[in-house]
Amino acid sequence: MKKIAYTVCLIFLSWNVQAQSWTENIEFSAYIETYYNYDFNQPNSNEIPGFLYNFNRHNEVNLNLGFVQAEFSDERIRGQLALMTGTYANANLADEPDVLKNIFRANVGVRLDKEKELWLDAGIFDSHIGFESAIGVNNLTLSRSLMAENSPYYFSGVRLSMTSDNQKWNFSLSYLNGWQHIQRPNGNSSPAFGHQVTYQPNEQWLFNSSSFVGNDLPDVERRNRYFHNFYTIFSATEHWSFIFGLDTGWQQEEKGSSNYQNWISPNLIVRYQFDDKFGLSARVEYFEDQDNVIIDSSLVNNFGFQTSSYSFNFDYQITPMVLWRTEVRHFISNDELFQRSNELVKDSFFITTSLAIQF
Repeated sequence: MKKIAYTVCLIFLSWNVQAQSWTENIEFSAYIETYYNYDFNQPNSNEIPGFLYNFNRHNEVNLNLGFVQAEFSDERIRGQLALMTGTYANANLADEPDVLKNIFRANVGVRLDKEKELWLDAGIFDSHIGFESAIGVNNLTLSRSLMAENSPYYFSGVRLSMTSDNQKWNFSLSYLNGWQHIQRPNGNSSPAFGHQVTYQPNEQWLFNSSSFVGNDLPDVERRNRYFHNFYTIFSATEHWSFIFGLDTGWQQEEKGSSNYQNWISPNLIVRYQFDDKFGLSARVEYFEDQDNVIIDSSLVNNFGFQTSSYSFNFDYQITPMVLWRTEVRHFISNDELFQRSNELVKDSFFITTSLAIQF
């Protein structure tokens, strides 16, 4: 009897040690980003224009993004599962099936080489396009740029990635279910692909090239889309930092056509960080999509989408976990895109404030 009890005790202790070792590789985190947005045009619908997907409710306190995440990582395996809610989720995943609309991340990866940083990941993951994240505290500005709002925030598929031995280069190739889709669009059986190359020669400079190639329509309407994102980040001093980004895209006018419609969006952000608590950012940008490839044509009357924006924001890091931000932003368009009471006008002015916590 004593031998049985002794054996059971050893098994339990062994299991407990293994369980502790396994759970040590799991990290839990959460993020909550609340906001109040005021559009001086005072739209009757209390919704800001449909080409903006963050902070998109007027004159109300709301939740832009909240999620909880479990992340596992060891030398050979990694994985993420994050569930979300908020107006960001409602807007960006509106076309996904209900069961998928609250998934922020869900992926698993395996390291293919013990000596190299070579990983194969599959599932739903953050977009490899752009310098802005859905997680607001990771960005230099409060609101997202026009280029970020109108390019993918997430992808689903398979990604092969590698980091060079000197940590200066990062490469990835992706097989994707389409342009910001978890589930492939009905009638679409064509694959999509993406790449990313990032080079950081020193602590001051970072250069990025990302792409998407694929068709985002049913096969009977197939139009090939070619998209490229470039950006560079320059951290001049401990106080000053700059980001320049440029999106360019082309899509066939119709199936089999040799003619292409295109869009373009440049973006410049300047940031001054006073100290650990206070910072200022300014942004100027432009988005042109005259053929309404990306911006829904129902939002545009005459000239296609040609809109400029500038913004200024002030940040206060209340604690290491809590960030308060306030931003003023002005849009100016060639067309009457914005609703002011019962009429359409060519400009709009916003004031947005947010309080975010991550832990």
